[in-house]
Amino acid sequence: MAGVSETPSPAPPVRRTLLRNPFVWAFFLGIVTLTLIRPLLRHVPPPPPVVAQVPVFRLIDSAGRPFGSEELAGRVYVANFIFTRCGSICPLLTRAMARLNKRYEENGVNEIHLVSFSVDPEHDTPEVLRKYGEMHGIDPARWTLLTGDPAEVRRTVVGGFKTAVGEVVPLGEHLVDIAHTGKFILVDRSGGVRGYYDSDESGLDEIFHRSRHVLDEQR
Repeated sequence: MAGVSETPSPAPPVRRTLLRNPFVWAFFLGIVTLTLIRPLLRHVPPPPPVVAQVPVFRLIDSAGRPFGSEELAGRVYVANFIFTRCGSICPLLTRAMARLNKRYEENGVNEIHLVSFSVDPEHDTPEVLRKYGEMHGIDPARWTLLTGDPAEVRRTVVGGFKTAVGEVVPLGEHLVDIAHTGKFILVDRSGGVRGYYDSDESGLDEIFHRSRHVLDEQR
């Protein structure tokens, strides 16, 4: 009929057009491939090198039992230094160690031990450390508090872990000050020191991952 034009065919659906596009298929194939090989591309840094060697030492735990390098042989552990009459950094260090311990527990990492050395051994008897541990909810099966002969403590902390310890400075109100490091120290199964780490959140994150690398290396 005059004046009536033929209706054009509808355009192909967008979906059909996309499916015919080889670049779209290449894109989706790339996504799938990347997802499958991502675990193989993940960079896992090597375990940190040994920077020192902790010598043989013999101290006493919070239960009054001998405890030292012999009991720690074959175990990866994280060490730090505290004292119970401290009114400044030590409570912070203990809470930081507790957070690290909780993270290990939440991730099923049960092989890494924690050790806190008292740098005030003349005051911090096993009984004092036991009460300190109870106050902070410390499980002695996972986290050992150590004291002992003052000369042996100093030899271990200064000569073994290569950290400084100052003299006792009275502050009053049953508090004293003893200068010491706030670093956490990672030690491998053979007593090799693998690094010194800060106790802030960034440092705790680093030592968490580094300690697992050392643990995996020596399984």
